[in-house]
Amino acid sequence: MAFIGFLILFPLLAAVALFCVRNNEARNVIVVASAAVIAVASVIFVVSNLGAGFTPFEFSSEALDFVCTGISTAIVAIILAFSWKYKNVLAAVLACVQLVAVLALEFAFPLEIEVPYGLYFDSLSLLMTFIIGVVGSGICVYAIGYMEDFQAHQPEGEADRRPLFFGLMFLFLSAMFVIVFSNNMEWLFTGWEITTLCSFLLIGFTRTPEAITNAFRQIVMNLAGGIGFVVALYCCAFMVGTFSFYDFLVIGCQNPAIAAVAVTALAFAGITKAAQMPFHTWLLGAMVAPTPTSALLHSSTMVKAGVFLLVKLAPIFMVCPVPSLMVIMVGAITFLLCSFMAISQSNAKRVLAYSTIANLGLVTACAGVGSPEAVWAACFLILFHALAKSLLFLCVGTAEHHIGSRDIEDMDLLFERMPRLARFMMVGIMGMFIAPFGMLIAKWGALVSFAQADQVALILILGFGSAATFMFWAKWLGKLAGIAGQPENVELTVHKSEWASLLLMVVLLICGCVALPLISAVSVEPYIVSVFGVLGQDISTDNLWLAAICAAVVFIALFAGAGRSNSKQKKVPVYLAGVSRNDDTRAFQNALSGSSEAVTRNWYLEAVFGEKRIAPIGTVFNSVLMAAAFIMVLLGVGVM
Repeated sequence: MAFIGFLILFPLLAAVALFCVRNNEARNVIVVASAAVIAVASVIFVVSNLGAGFTPFEFSSEALDFVCTGISTAIVAIILAFSWKYKNVLAAVLACVQLVAVLALEFAFPLEIEVPYGLYFDSLSLLMTFIIGVVGSGICVYAIGYMEDFQAHQPEGEADRRPLFFGLMFLFLSAMFVIVFSNNMEWLFTGWEITTLCSFLLIGFTRTPEAITNAFRQIVMNLAGGIGFVVALYCCAFMVGTFSFYDFLVIGCQNPAIAAVAVTALAFAGITKAAQMPFHTWLLGAMVAPTPTSALLHSSTMVKAGVFLLVKLAPIFMVCPVPSLMVIMVGAITFLLCSFMAISQSNAKRVLAYSTIANLGLVTACAGVGSPEAVWAACFLILFHALAKSLLFLCVGTAEHHIGSRDIEDMDLLFERMPRLARFMMVGIMGMFIAPFGMLIAKWGALVSFAQADQVALILILGFGSAATFMFWAKWLGKLAGIAGQPENVELTVHKSEWASLLLMVVLLICGCVALPLISAVSVEPYIVSVFGVLGQDISTDNLWLAAICAAVVFIALFAGAGRSNSKQKKVPVYLAGVSRNDDTRAFQNALSGSSEAVTRNWYLEAVFGEKRIAPIGTVFNSVLMAAAFIMVLLGVGVM
């Protein structure tokens, strides 16, 4: 338990220090040292407990319960202050509703509910610990160089707000550890709301009108999810009779009628946090924040909290059809429609955002199915999405600072302008959609689990959604190296902290793909067995090792010679299949003796897959679906 306490408290102490330290060099030392300690401690904790089942720790504290209530009050006070400042009535109302409900639960009802085992870990917690502790810490280190460039571009005389930024980043990590280790659902809720507040402050960090608008969109939607969580706490108190998450899962599996309303409310909270339609717009709006914020939100915090909760609820979904159907359909529709909408995007960050929402939709659908095979696929979807997406966000942030754009159409010749970065970006893209890399293996596992559960509609949705995925990733991948040229290398000024973090993400992704069978054996399968009593891997181990070997060969081919100097290589003029006018701009003499430029431009099909055309469909469908699910469980219809 001491290790768990350290992982929760150390990032919190680092956050407090970073809030206070104003010296740039001292701050950098604190960030690097704290990130290293958190990463090493996370790895040690994970390795020393590999294969563990549910391991509870006897720890309860009435004082800590009151501290959590105080934190909830402070969070609402901060939200109210910003709501007053920016005249946002809806955020203020939702915050007050949530606070009144929390205070009433704590003081108005003499519940006398104790949770003797307040903390725990299992193999899924260990997987999340690795993602939070290693990937999250790596993003914090990357932010050192990125935020230095960011600050340099601020207007002269603008106050340096990096202490707030780095403090919130480490507070995020602490809150995530609270979520994955708390068996006491009141404590879990506190961590849940801290991530909501951190996200709100980080999205609005630049304080531009767009950033403020998007930050309030996030807080409104996640406060609605928070109210759903509080409703679940009331149901746990008065219907289930416990705040122990483990006991709730056991009772819910044995008597789903008692837990149906609570499960539906928790699923709603997870759906909002995971940015599923119709709540996807808050995550799209988060793209206005500095790149490290986007990477942290997408890869190791916030949205991962949502799918973590949904995967934990999977055993109840198997026996509780109404919330199960709600989660399956919301996830499936989100996966399909957001994959389509990603086709119409040329802004790299929005492509990554829609891809994130879509992949989280697939995880959500797998959780809703609830079978061992579907949960196995969901765990690997979470892992490989975290590794690949963190790498891609960081690559886009570095590219944007050095080529002046995040538009995919401006990434011509990136393989020559930023050769190492382009290779890293290609690894991330291939990791998201190409065989034999981990994400595609996880999708294959999802496909098999859907087939075994006779989910024909899900199979069709996965097929069409994956086709759309292939289209938007392939367009980007081809853009990186599709045009020849001899431009200047502009990656020589990339900060060392950025290179260190990028290299870490590449190594993690490569190791994850190559070691996928081992990860299944020592981490994912033990969780499946501890929950369901059976194995969940539906792809043979031999095939997994074959995919791992093929992935290793691809990585070797991609990086072979990456460090060689190009100074001695012979360079020849660009061949333009005609009379060249200007090699540097790839201009040639056309048939009318005029000058034409050789360019390649992607096809975005805005008229077919545009946001205005598709988004309303998912918003209306999923909203009606969730409303119907709540009505059915409240009336007791179809809960058994």
